[in-house]
Amino acid sequence: MDTIAHELGISVDEDIQECQKAKNNAHVLMENIKDTLQFKETQLPLQGKIWKDLAKLEKEECRLRKAGDQNIETYKSDLQIKKTELRKQQSKYDISDAMSCFVSALSSSNQERSYFLKWMRMNLDNLSRKNLSRLREQYKEKCQQLLENKEEIAQLDQQISNSSLGIEHFLREMGQLYEAAVSLPENLESRQQMLHLPRLCAELMLNGFPLELVDGDASNIPLRWVSDVLQYVNSLVQPNNKIMVVTVLGVQSTGKSTLLNTMFGVQFAVSSGRCTRGAFMQLIRVKDDIKQKLGCDYLLIIDTEGLKSPELAKLDDSHEHDNELATLVVGLSDITVINIAMENSTEMKDVLQIVVHAFIRMKEIGKKPKCLFVHQNVADVSAHDKNMRDRKLLLEQLNEMTEAAAKMENKEEYKKFTDVIEYDPETCNWYIPGLWHGNPPMAPVNAGYSEAVYDLKKNTTEIIGKCKLKTPANNI
Repeated sequence: MDTIAHELGISVDEDIQECQKAKNNAHVLMENIKDTLQFKETQLPLQGKIWKDLAKLEKEECRLRKAGDQNIETYKSDLQIKKTELRKQQSKYDISDAMSCFVSALSSSNQERSYFLKWMRMNLDNLSRKNLSRLREQYKEKCQQLLENKEEIAQLDQQISNSSLGIEHFLREMGQLYEAAVSLPENLESRQQMLHLPRLCAELMLNGFPLELVDGDASNIPLRWVSDVLQYVNSLVQPNNKIMVVTVLGVQSTGKSTLLNTMFGVQFAVSSGRCTRGAFMQLIRVKDDIKQKLGCDYLLIIDTEGLKSPELAKLDDSHEHDNELATLVVGLSDITVINIAMENSTEMKDVLQIVVHAFIRMKEIGKKPKCLFVHQNVADVSAHDKNMRDRKLLLEQLNEMTEAAAKMENKEEYKKFTDVIEYDPETCNWYIPGLWHGNPPMAPVNAGYSEAVYDLKKNTTEIIGKCKLKTPANNI
């Protein structure tokens, strides 16, 4: 439309030199992506098998489940040697052409960087949409003859999982390049060349870009990378570095990302085609006029992968994976929003059990996060009054699960949910109507959704304000 805009005398962003330069940079990068899977293997190699093997070793180092009769110290030492070997293999890879392009585009001015990321996001979304549509069509055809095509269906399923490509994959590769480089001796030039990467990512975070906290594919945290990025963020905002953390947890596809986007005006990836994998965190600067009220300079919002995900349900350790994720994000947060979709009430029990375990562990280490239950897709306007019975039932379930979880954790002194966490059924339950009037894509958006989310946001800010009276905000 820019040619028509020019004829009408309307100035457009595309006329700006920075926007054109960013568009060209994005175009050069996208030109090389013919096959997503092949591109990831050749241009983003560090987040493949080596990183997944490293993730397994790091977990085993903490759990020591396979030690058997071996001497623990010897076993730990063997694991360290294997980890060092894998890092050496990673550091043999030179930075790929695509990653060189990406890093140099991020090193430009703030405005150009912002345009570049927007172009990249649009281009990658278009590419994913084409690839996924084609693969889903094939999947649908094969499913009509399920028994004959079992193997092909499994392969297509894997391809659909692997064919997603977003900016998070490029940032993940940056993290692995950095982690591989810092494992090398200090005087090496290849190490020195990567030391500026955390600063680049810290600047992105301060510009409101989400950073991957947990890699959803390897189910692991690149600890050195994340901590160094946050250290840079801390040094860039000193002395205004007080934060409060808000997290959302719930079953997959219940509108967690949409809820956060509506509450805080952020842009976590949404839609059934792009479910969140792992966990992402985003910094939001608190305006000066409400800093005093909230007692912090920044809010850190954490969006998580859906619990009870069908893709992971096939794996033996899917329940353990959900427990790990819930414990991590509850441990990091000051307020945990537990998202419950009314149509998924059967799976709700499993989620509540996972959450109760996490809260008991937090109680043990002296951390007292707040918790809000958000019931989505509630049809009735007067939902709060009419759902008093549901709230009573929810509290009974929470008490029951607290007792069961306390037994498993050997903390039998906890009999009720209120022994573990401050919880008032009247103020800690929120009812939100469905986002759509009817069925998308033609259905209009329900204005009641935004109004209910706005009330929830007001309540959340009040809770944050009360939190700071009891416990000071964390430093970044």
